[in-house]
Amino acid sequence: MTTYNLASLLEESAAAYPDRTAIVFGERRLSYTEVDTFANMVAGLLADRGIAPGDKVALSCPNLPYFTIVYYGILKAGATVVPLNVLLKGREVAYHLADSDAKAYFCFQGTPELAIGEEGYAGFQQTDGCEHFFMITADLAAPSPIDGTETMAQAMGGQTGAFETVATDEDDTAVILYTSGTTGQPKGAELRHRNMRDNALSGAALFGADADRPDSYLCVLPLFHSFGQTVCQNGAFAYGGTVVMLPRFEARAALDLMKNENITFFAGVPTMYWGLLGALEGAQADGLDVQEVADHLRVAVAGGSALPVEVHKEFERRFGVTILEGYGLSETSPVASFSKYGEPVRVGSIGLPIPGVEMRLLDPASTPGDFRDAPEGEIGEIAIKGHNIMKGYYGRPDATAEVISDGWFRSGDLARRDEDGWYYIVDRSKDMIIRGGFNVYPREIEEVLMTHPAVSLAAVIGVPHESHGEEIKAVVIKAPGAEVTEDELVAWGKEQMAAYKYPRIVQFLDALPMTSTGKILKRELS
Repeated sequence: MTTYNLASLLEESAAAYPDRTAIVFGERRLSYTEVDTFANMVAGLLADRGIAPGDKVALSCPNLPYFTIVYYGILKAGATVVPLNVLLKGREVAYHLADSDAKAYFCFQGTPELAIGEEGYAGFQQTDGCEHFFMITADLAAPSPIDGTETMAQAMGGQTGAFETVATDEDDTAVILYTSGTTGQPKGAELRHRNMRDNALSGAALFGADADRPDSYLCVLPLFHSFGQTVCQNGAFAYGGTVVMLPRFEARAALDLMKNENITFFAGVPTMYWGLLGALEGAQADGLDVQEVADHLRVAVAGGSALPVEVHKEFERRFGVTILEGYGLSETSPVASFSKYGEPVRVGSIGLPIPGVEMRLLDPASTPGDFRDAPEGEIGEIAIKGHNIMKGYYGRPDATAEVISDGWFRSGDLARRDEDGWYYIVDRSKDMIIRGGFNVYPREIEEVLMTHPAVSLAAVIGVPHESHGEEIKAVVIKAPGAEVTEDELVAWGKEQMAAYKYPRIVQFLDALPMTSTGKILKRELS
């Protein structure tokens, strides 16, 4: 047994740099000591409420200091963090709480536009096994907006800020990150403490991270997602960096923060880079000096989907920094490969495997237990092996066996490899849609659509979109005699599904193209 708790990333930096700024949000600046003390209070609360090592605790919160404080507090208590997408509806929250066996749930109250608290509490009420609900309020002195619930601040009353972190084995589950698959319902990828630790510590080799010259990270990627959580939050805390939080990406606000906070490290999905470039002209007209931003920016990294050549070139021209593209999945903690810092960009490449990780290309016809390599020079399916591979899908041994064999994780993504060993994605998993950096899996959407009484059959596909990369389109066959309009079905979907999931485009057809075995030929839809 090797004892290690992921909360050590915070504790070690708090011990080494107690007064260094850990988090910036608006006018508020929290030192490492303050973050560590608040996290101890959360851990004490959980211990007092009977949360035991290994129990699961869910968290719904946008990019605010509360996310980081609760995240590390859960870990300090020896429990497992279950971060949830803040856009989930009550029905979806209930599924995640039940599937993860969550015993407690921290939920930010949200705003009128983003009613996280109301949706979260609705999901909590539908989940018998989840015993504790804590509402996180922006104003810590404010009462809970929902009668009968307590705020995190109220619940932590009496906590001293001193807590002895629970010793966990490095192979214990630290985080369960939910991802979907072509089988429909989301699955929880169990990530060990060492998975998350080693991925965060890769920042030195990948980006030149150095605690003696700490970076300032602009955190616009959602922290409930693996990319933001590892590269921005944990990666920063591993090297005593500062995390500047922006709850929702707005290009102009991001540019202003990059200037005002001397941002040295920016991570985003391609649409964010597209947005930054699009906002430059207006920002400059208002007096923003782009050169001031460029003078501080040291590293820019991208993932989630392919970055257009034009964006690569224009960003480097305007900011003097080459964007490094990487690749990974929730199941790989997430980083598996990255372009090399300090080397010329290879446009379209996801780089080389990171230290301690191997990649290979499989024959797409390979079966579980028989992972054969694709012929040299041909396209194959990416398989990954190393310190970053998940323990498995929580409660789903059969699903785990389908993707992991002899330590190799099968990604479902097709790629080619050049003579220098650099990888290039040529196609995503057959059905997956990437909308604005979020993975959307058609099967889940189709199943929800088919609960509508006017829908007989539905096929969901991705169609090109200028700013989101892909938009979600539903091709629907109506039930006999049913009457529903495109707009009505879109509005219904908005009520049933998270904002990044529901179809914005609906097309009605009398029939769908199918194979002789009855499978829908989605490639013939557009």
